[in-house]
Amino acid sequence: MALSAAIMAAVRKVLFMPKLLLMFAATLAASTCLAQTPAWPPSPDHVTMPLWPNGAPGAQPAPGPEGDMTTAKDGRPGGRSVIRIGNVSNPTLTVYAPKTNNTGAAVVVFPGGGYRILAIDLEGTEVCDWLNSAGITCILVKYRVPEPGPYPKSSAPLQDAQRAVGMVRAHADEWHIDPNRIGVLGFSAGAHLAAALSTHFHQRLYDPIDASDKLSCRPDFAVIVYPGYLALSEQNYAPNPDIHPTEQTPPTFIVQAEDDPVHVENAVVYFMALKNAKVPAELHIYAQGGHGYGLRRTELPVTTWPKSVEIWLHTIHICPGQIDRRD
Repeated sequence: MALSAAIMAAVRKVLFMPKLLLMFAATLAASTCLAQTPAWPPSPDHVTMPLWPNGAPGAQPAPGPEGDMTTAKDGRPGGRSVIRIGNVSNPTLTVYAPKTNNTGAAVVVFPGGGYRILAIDLEGTEVCDWLNSAGITCILVKYRVPEPGPYPKSSAPLQDAQRAVGMVRAHADEWHIDPNRIGVLGFSAGAHLAAALSTHFHQRLYDPIDASDKLSCRPDFAVIVYPGYLALSEQNYAPNPDIHPTEQTPPTFIVQAEDDPVHVENAVVYFMALKNAKVPAELHIYAQGGHGYGLRRTELPVTTWPKSVEIWLHTIHICPGQIDRRD
């Protein structure tokens, strides 16, 4: 009898082990999910708002469902994958607020992607993490793509950009933002969009729909990172006549690598146009770096550009106090 009881206990122990292992695996998976919050879509603790509560003006149906368009053939900047969101027909803005040391400054961020997709983490959420660490509120804009190309081929992305800045000013008190220290930052096509907004803020490209559209959509400063479409390669890199700076264009920081396949002339030509318009501007050209590196650090000096932007923001009195200039 004692032997039978021992055998039965052993059998029960063996049968219980798979359940125990399953419970452990489920717990581990749950803790991993909690520890690794996905970059997109944003987590519920971030305010996310539609840009157009009743639908975007002149909205065209997307060719397919919105989602990540990344393929195995796409590049991996810094050895990591990129979330490439496509088929955006319902644009949004998402607020990333600094946890501490809020300076009151804010930056509206436009990811790049050739007006076809949005590199929403590489040139979006990762940018917000950096800005938050500097005490700056980040507002990430998921604007409409794909589009036929830069303004004026398509007005939709610029409409979204104008609307976004107006909305940020309308919510400035609520989001603890100084309405006079709201800038824009864009990459590649998003850099072109930031420049387009910097030169097209006098008149909305859509009919006003609420109080946000009665406020200025002029940025107080602009950061332009490896821009495209600002110099016309088919015209020997002549300035793009649709992006025409005036003395009212905001102070601008520009960075690009000389070996960028999108062509460094985009940065140089735009800088000269700003200079001729007597707009305060700072230009950083690096020998190497290519295109599409975002904030992901490599051994190349071009990827130290965020530190230079922080120094510049203090220089133009957007951020208070002094900054440690050591890298």
